[in-house]
Amino acid sequence: MATTLATEPAAPGPMTPVLHRLVASTRETADTWTLELESLAEPVAIAPGQFNMLYAFGVGEVPISVSAVSEVGGPLVHTVRNVGAVTAALCASRPGDVLGVRGPFGTAWPLDGAAGGDLLIVAGGIGLAPLRPAMHHALAHRAHFGDVCLLVGARNPEELLYPAELEAWRGRFDVDVRVTVDTAVGAWHGRVGVVTRLIPHADFDPQTATVMLCGPEAMIRFTAYALLEAGVAPERIWVSQERNMQCAVGHCGHCQYGPFLLCRDGPVLRYDTVAPLLEVREL
Repeated sequence: MATTLATEPAAPGPMTPVLHRLVASTRETADTWTLELESLAEPVAIAPGQFNMLYAFGVGEVPISVSAVSEVGGPLVHTVRNVGAVTAALCASRPGDVLGVRGPFGTAWPLDGAAGGDLLIVAGGIGLAPLRPAMHHALAHRAHFGDVCLLVGARNPEELLYPAELEAWRGRFDVDVRVTVDTAVGAWHGRVGVVTRLIPHADFDPQTATVMLCGPEAMIRFTAYALLEAGVAPERIWVSQERNMQCAVGHCGHCQYGPFLLCRDGPVLRYDTVAPLLEVREL
């Protein structure tokens, strides 16, 4: 008589969403929410700059970069802008709802490699979300870096992410935080103009600084030009690129960017490897 051996269930593969419960949802702007998710399975570690595929059951999934990094077992934090059916469903989720998560995927910000020199972080709009964990890391390991500078740009004051956190960082004496908006509205008395105008006034040494840059593609391109003019070597600039990621494991090809598959080779890439691609319209 044949016997059946009991075996442990196979671990879910990279294409299988892991169930997470939404434990907190914070509205950041009119169309953007920060979601904190608690794993209902074994939690995994994620690094600043990496992303997950967030799944709204019955609707679909989208790639979202992590916007804060906790200890393993802590909440998984993502900041999501409502720009389509899936992100609308994610933003409409309420604490207690169950969502699916695949990941983490992709490359991380080179924070270990940046240690020992200055650190310049430049964010445009929602691009502050993927850079926020890098800022958290730099402040938590402040002695590992020289000057730390954060430059933030937004279309208007109402679209600035994490305003209370920005204000707290600006109150520190060991970090240079500068914020600008394209258009001043309401009681805004801060800087007005594109984020590239902040670079000449920022406290960093272009010879030693590592730059981490994320935002709309045009903003990345023109900010990189300004950084090169300031004397930063192209290999010291790192950018986070976005494309239509669907499988997240390098199979479907939807996120192809020249020779790269951004889900596998990115989203964080060294600027000098993608600079020619940034010059191609509609790529």
